[in-house]
Amino acid sequence: MRRFRHLTGQHRTSDSNRRLGLLLAFNAGAVNAGGFLVVKLYTSHMTGFLSMLADHLVLGNTVLVLGARGALLAFVSGAAVTTILIHWAKKRKLHSTYALPLLIEALLMLVFGLLGAATMHWRTPFAVPVTVLLLSLIMGLQNATVTKMSAAQIRTTHMTGTITDLGIELGKLLYWNRPPD
Repeated sequence: MRRFRHLTGQHRTSDSNRRLGLLLAFNAGAVNAGGFLVVKLYTSHMTGFLSMLADHLVLGNTVLVLGARGALLAFVSGAAVTTILIHWAKKRKLHSTYALPLLIEALLMLVFGLLGAATMHWRTPFAVPVTVLLLSLIMGLQNATVTKMSAAQIRTTHMTGTITDLGIELGKLLYWNRPPD
């Protein structure tokens, strides 16, 4: 248990960042592979969704534009939720500041594991399966957690990092820094 507290605690070392980065890279690969097997899309990289949005906007394919927009919105929402949770935990001086977003991510991965195939055909208002939104939300949670945790030393590449930053800033905007309850 102490090892996990060291990985998720507020006080960071380069060794704990490296270990957590390796664990989360493995996790991202698993989520990405799972997403590809279920919905034939890599859901960990937002660059593809942003490109898809631009391509299909020009081509006038509204359904795919809405799908890409939904995945991006889910990802940004995950990053914003992570930021709110981290700021909330820091404000209350909790020892494992980053544990709550990681716990939520684990629970959502369990939901994906149990229901991924079943939800593959459930359409949303964004014209994508619930599974794509769930995986995008999970990756937003994870990318923001590792970015915040490592003080941006461990980063993702391409538009995923930029979109993670957008979600983090949105979370900061939505979390009010008021005196503790």
